[in-house]
Amino acid sequence: MPSYRLHYFPESGNSYKLALMLTLCGQNFEPVWTDFGGGITRTAQWRQAVNPMGEIPVLEEDGVRLTQTAPILLKLAEQYGRFGASDKDEQFELLRWLFWDNHKLTGFMATYRFQRTFTRSPDPHVLNYLRKRLDDFLSVLERHLEQSAFAIGARPTIADFSMMAYLHFPASETGYDFATSHPAISAWLGRIAALPGWKSAYDLLPGQRLKQYV
Repeated sequence: MPSYRLHYFPESGNSYKLALMLTLCGQNFEPVWTDFGGGITRTAQWRQAVNPMGEIPVLEEDGVRLTQTAPILLKLAEQYGRFGASDKDEQFELLRWLFWDNHKLTGFMATYRFQRTFTRSPDPHVLNYLRKRLDDFLSVLERHLEQSAFAIGARPTIADFSMMAYLHFPASETGYDFATSHPAISAWLGRIAALPGWKSAYDLLPGQRLKQYV
């Protein structure tokens, strides 16, 4: 079996996507907490030693460093034969939602959450812009989940894990009470949380909590 080390910080939804996928596939990983809030990923030394792209997470598989969450999820799904597509049509749908999430939902929710929760003086105009975009993206997902139990049908896939990661954090961080504002999304989050072995990010990823981004 491969040996895994995950470079992460607990507030990172992208780190959580990989930690959750590994966990649900029955794999253990060595947690490597990273001082993202202190700016270590912006240093030349860290980028040379860990990830030239300057991003978290980084997954080491038998000493080989892998970066960018979406392709890692696709690799793990194929490797373990779980939470992937079963045919070409499903693969298209999985990639469609995975790419949409990376460009729209995760991209904007991660930025909005960090601005409102972890920065000292967030610009209200920036927050308002991000919130309006998020409201639109969440309405797309809400309508889809009113008709579908999971992203591509009746069973969960890595597309679900990708989309739910930033949405499952506390309402005090995301600014959304989904049970009230988006009941289909809330029910979907509940279905994912009911999967055997599921844990939240803050239960799955130990380490010092981020108080403020420097």
